[in-house]
Amino acid sequence: MKKVHNFTAGPCVLPQQAIDAAIEALKDFKGTGVPVVSISHRTKEWEDVMNECRALWKELLGIPEGYEVVFLGGGASLQFLYVAMNFLENKAAYLDTGVWAHKALKEAKGLGNAYAIASSEDKNYSYIPKGFEIPADLDYLHITTNNTIYGTEIKEDLDCPVPLIADMSSDILSRKVDVSKYTLIYAGAQKNAGPAGVAVAIIKKDALGKVTRYLPTMLDYRVHIDKESMFNTPPVFSIFLMNETLKWLKGIGGVEAIHEINVRKAETLYAEIDRNSLFQGTAAKEDRSIMNICFVPAPGKEDLKDAFLAFAKERGMVGIKGHRSVGGFRASLYNACTQEDVDALVECMKEFEALNA
Repeated sequence: MKKVHNFTAGPCVLPQQAIDAAIEALKDFKGTGVPVVSISHRTKEWEDVMNECRALWKELLGIPEGYEVVFLGGGASLQFLYVAMNFLENKAAYLDTGVWAHKALKEAKGLGNAYAIASSEDKNYSYIPKGFEIPADLDYLHITTNNTIYGTEIKEDLDCPVPLIADMSSDILSRKVDVSKYTLIYAGAQKNAGPAGVAVAIIKKDALGKVTRYLPTMLDYRVHIDKESMFNTPPVFSIFLMNETLKWLKGIGGVEAIHEINVRKAETLYAEIDRNSLFQGTAAKEDRSIMNICFVPAPGKEDLKDAFLAFAKERGMVGIKGHRSVGGFRASLYNACTQEDVDALVECMKEFEALNA
């Protein structure tokens, strides 16, 4: 098989260990003689997977008592509506740091009084707003911790006087998180936690049931907690791969170990972007994401964009074209992306500079 270096923003690179386990499970799931994609979610074998996956989330993130972990279909985009349905009663604020934060706010506005407490739209979302006041009468403050399109990241847990809700879709499991500071953390799996098709929600249970609106059954977090994520048929294959990905992460030392690896990968690539005469970064340096590294041609070198994409493709680089809304380049260094992958991209950039400087 051709050797490639996968920097796609999502669905993204997965650990080979998880892929190999999935291949075997597609042949025969746990000795049942049935492929995992055909197994009944009511069997003991499947319930064991669900229980193990839930336990791994709690262990890897140090989730305290009083929080529940649920697995839901629809990805993080459906969670935008879940959040507002379950928590918005009077007023909510959103930190507007990019496309996904903006979309989450749109869903909340459709249900009630929600507004952007601060925004970095004025500079094309190239930084994280700071120094904003958080009113004490908010039902919640919503943040998006990592912004895949613009390459910015909130790297520390905020001290927040109101319930804090976070979309961690693209940096969950990449660093330690003090879960106790959050009322809800949610994430689509397809960055660090598995393939597309499932979202995880980590919910402070006693924060639920406070809204007076009617909650449709499928949009009520309490239903999914009570039914242990099996009110309806769960996305079995996606959860299976998520479980295998978490097992891999635990095996290499957990979030503390992967954070060190991720920081080293990001520093390697940012150093080359800053050194190379053909490229420049787009995010404010203090807010640079360690997950999504965004850069563009240096001033006067814009005509080299397509040439570099073709050059990189020839050398096995996959998925480095920037999001269509911003252009340029983007390398996503999610957990399963290796230092070897990053080193290969850096060498590619150096070689391209030597040919075009």
